[in-house]
Amino acid sequence: MINRYVTSLSLTVLLVLFASTPLIAQRSSEPSQGEPIGKRLIFTDGATLDVDDAWKQGDSVWYRNQGTSQIATREVRKIENRYKKPEAGNKPAPAADSVAAKAPAIDPVTWVYLTGGARLRVDEIREVSDGAWYSRGKITMFLERERIARIEREQPGTGGGNAWRDGGWTSGNTRIDHLIKVNAARFGVDPYLVFCVIEQESQFKTFARSPKGAQGLMQLMPATARRLGVRRPYDPAENIMGGVRYLRELLTMFDGRVDLVLASYNAGEGAVMKYGRNIPPYRETRDYVRKIGKRYGIDGRKPQEDSDTPVPQR
Repeated sequence: MINRYVTSLSLTVLLVLFASTPLIAQRSSEPSQGEPIGKRLIFTDGATLDVDDAWKQGDSVWYRNQGTSQIATREVRKIENRYKKPEAGNKPAPAADSVAAKAPAIDPVTWVYLTGGARLRVDEIREVSDGAWYSRGKITMFLERERIARIEREQPGTGGGNAWRDGGWTSGNTRIDHLIKVNAARFGVDPYLVFCVIEQESQFKTFARSPKGAQGLMQLMPATARRLGVRRPYDPAENIMGGVRYLRELLTMFDGRVDLVLASYNAGEGAVMKYGRNIPPYRETRDYVRKIGKRYGIDGRKPQEDSDTPVPQR
C-alpha cells in the first residue's frame, strides 16, 4: 500500500516537472533589453527627445527631464523605453549566422534647421522649453527657440551622408554653399568657419544691412569692401570673396588664432592691436567671439570685466 502511494506521488511530481519545463525554457530564452534608464518621445515629424520619464494625461503627453515636468508642445506618435547599453566586456557573443545576416546599424541623421534656411547636422539634441541643447563632436551649444525653424531626423540612405562628409552644414542655398567652398579653398580658410561667420552676421540674408552700415552676407563695411575689391557688396559672389579674403588676412596676421580673427572681424584689427593682441573688452565683441567660437570648436576667452563701450566701426 505504501509503495503504491509513493509510486503514485513520484509520477505526479515528474508530470508536474515535465509540464513546467517548456515554460521555464521559454522564459529563459527571451532576450533581455537591459536596465531601463528613461523614455524616448517619437514625434510625428520624425524628431525624437530622450527624457527621464513620460506619460499620457488625457489627450496630452507630459514628460520629466532633470527634475522639471512639462507638456509636449508637438504631437507625439509614440513613447518607448530607453535601455542602458551593455558594457563592451559584458556583451554576449552573437551567433555566427546572425552576424553574417545582419548589416551594420547606421544611426539616423539629425538636422537642425535655422531660421533663414540654414541647417546644421548634430550628433545629439535635447529640446527644452526655451530652445535646445545640441552636441557636435566635443562641442555642446545652446540654440534659442526663435533661431530654430525645425528639427528633423533623416533616415540612413536619404541623402544625408554626402552632406556630412562635406562638413555637415548647408546654408539652404546651393549657390551660396558653392561660393563658400570655392572661396574657402582659394584662400585656405576652413569653410565651416565661413559658414559660422555668415550665419552669425546675416543669417544668410543677401541684402542684410546693419545699423552701422555693414552690408551683405558677410556684413562688410564700405571701406573694408573697397579695400578688398568688392564693388557690389550685395552680390553673393563678390561679398563672400571679400569676406573670406579678409578672414585669410586676419588668420595670417594673428598666426591662426581664430579667437583674435573673430574679434577683429567684429571690432576691427586695430582694436585688437590696441589691446595688445587681445580680445577687446567690448561686450558685443566678447559675445561675438563666444558664440561663433563655441560653435566652431574654440572657447571664447572669458574676460574679467566686459565694457559697455560701443564697438567702433570697422
